[in-house]
Amino acid sequence: MSEGPRRPKRKFAATRRLLIKEKLLKKAASMLVAENAEKELEKERVVNETVPPLKLSGLSVQELQELCKDLHQKLDVVDETRYDMQVKVTKNEIEIVSLKQKVIELKGMKKPSLKRVKKTTDDMLGACTDASKLKKADFKAKLKTVKKEDDKKEEVTDWRKNVEALSGMEGRKKLFNAGQ
Repeated sequence: MSEGPRRPKRKFAATRRLLIKEKLLKKAASMLVAENAEKELEKERVVNETVPPLKLSGLSVQELQELCKDLHQKLDVVDETRYDMQVKVTKNEIEIVSLKQKVIELKGMKKPSLKRVKKTTDDMLGACTDASKLKKADFKAKLKTVKKEDDKKEEVTDWRKNVEALSGMEGRKKLFNAGQ
């Protein structure tokens, strides 16, 4: 009687599931469009509340200058608040990164699975007797010896004497004779 594991019966047929999925996607798309329209209306409402429309007609030059000064002050206040919010956001992002690192550290590192390595008997004996500690490599003995050639060292003389000797017509005559 037991012919193997039984599959649970599906509640809906494949065509019915596809139809339901299609309807859900259409509903989600319409809800997304409605949500975007609602966000736009909210944005317009907030802008209209915070920034009333400007009435520039019939204002004198002095009044326009005062209006510009007021607008600049408002811009400064808005920039300050924007900067403050930006600083808070960056601090929070840095804190989030550090907390994520702490969580990873608390979870612990996953140890990699070790693989079996075949060792020969010589390797095992060498490991037991610590032959590697007994051998001391003499690196200096294996290095090549290089003979250093003595470069011709120019004699360091007082430059003032050389200048005095070559100054005047006699010095130029010496240079001219030395060049030939």
